[in-house]
Amino acid sequence: MLSKSFTLIETAVAIFVLTVGILTVSSLISYLLSISSIASQKLIASYLALEGIEIVRNIRDSNLLNDDRNWDDGLNDGYWQGDYNDSSLTSYNDSFLKLESDGFYGYGEGIQTPFKRKIHIEQITDQDGKKIGIKVVVEVSWKERGRTHSVKAQENLYNWQQ
Repeated sequence: MLSKSFTLIETAVAIFVLTVGILTVSSLISYLLSISSIASQKLIASYLALEGIEIVRNIRDSNLLNDDRNWDDGLNDGYWQGDYNDSSLTSYNDSFLKLESDGFYGYGEGIQTPFKRKIHIEQITDQDGKKIGIKVVVEVSWKERGRTHSVKAQENLYNWQQ
């Protein structure tokens, strides 16, 4: 009789240990999937932030290549948004980027993404107050699982013809 009850206790302990193990593994898998999703979104946001800097750099370079324009035309202080194929920036209006049919992110037609890109431009001056460059800070933000995440990129741009 003692032998049978001991086997019942062993069975109950074994079931408890297996249940705890399975719950631990499932919690770990859920956590890893969550982390992987955030990492994936962070990578996309990083590329979008760098693209924002490239948009401003492209406008500056186009200005420099046109003899009739100043290098900083259209690159005024403030908050802006722009597309990869835009030749100018527009005022920031807190809109979501869309995944367009050509596979690029923009503000045209396409599937809405959770990403918002804000381009902040601020002038850099020398000791005499003369504008010598611009500081570009691009912030890409998105919400996931009830939390707001963001990625920032910054670069100073100057007139490379001087």
